[in-house]
Amino acid sequence: MTGWITVAGLGPGSDAMVTPEVAAALDQATDVIGYIPYVARVAARPGLTLHASDNRVELDRARHALSLAAAGARVVIVSSGDPGVFAMASALFEALEAAGGDPDIRILPGITAMLAAAARAGAPLGHDFCAINLSDNLKPMALIEHRLRHAARGDFAMAFYNPRSASRPQGFARVLEVLREECEPGRLLIFARAVSTPDEALRVVTLADATPDMADMRTVVLVGNAATRRVGRWVYTPRGAV
Repeated sequence: MTGWITVAGLGPGSDAMVTPEVAAALDQATDVIGYIPYVARVAARPGLTLHASDNRVELDRARHALSLAAAGARVVIVSSGDPGVFAMASALFEALEAAGGDPDIRILPGITAMLAAAARAGAPLGHDFCAINLSDNLKPMALIEHRLRHAARGDFAMAFYNPRSASRPQGFARVLEVLREECEPGRLLIFARAVSTPDEALRVVTLADATPDMADMRTVVLVGNAATRRVGRWVYTPRGAV
């Protein structure tokens, strides 16, 4: 048997947002590897081994996948959203660079949380935008602040991943401070929590009214640019904004 590795995005939460290509890969897999809550989304079946692990062990998961595939297993590494957006695709290639070889690898895209959230709100990412991971687990807060300031000064719409956790509750407060230093008080922010799940909640506020407790680790925060506006219950950024 020839082994392979597929890195697959499970989308933001709803099974309806898992692509047919990803579903087919899971049907063919002998092993599924990933963070505990993501592996829990994969149904158990005969012939399939589920390997769930805790957070912050991305390289260990990637090395495990390479080892299994070398032994002939058909491995799917699962991520939420898209595997190339703050997820496992990069970790796999980092492990591959260290290990060498040329295994059979496929990266299957998924619907990212920021795109699912933007669709729920309207079209807040309709013009130039950037995505910033606010977790300082893998990079210092000073670098996050540097990138945030320059994105704001460039008038990008922004999507923030991992805005606030129990272990770093003050980080997002500092993010809001930086935004208030660089942007006008009426700038629109969208707090999109658990999009596409039964716990989904969407809140649109101005920067002046935003507070740190509006976000947690299940929240994606979208920040409009200077031209982003509301029309009825929708939020959109004009494509002709400059």
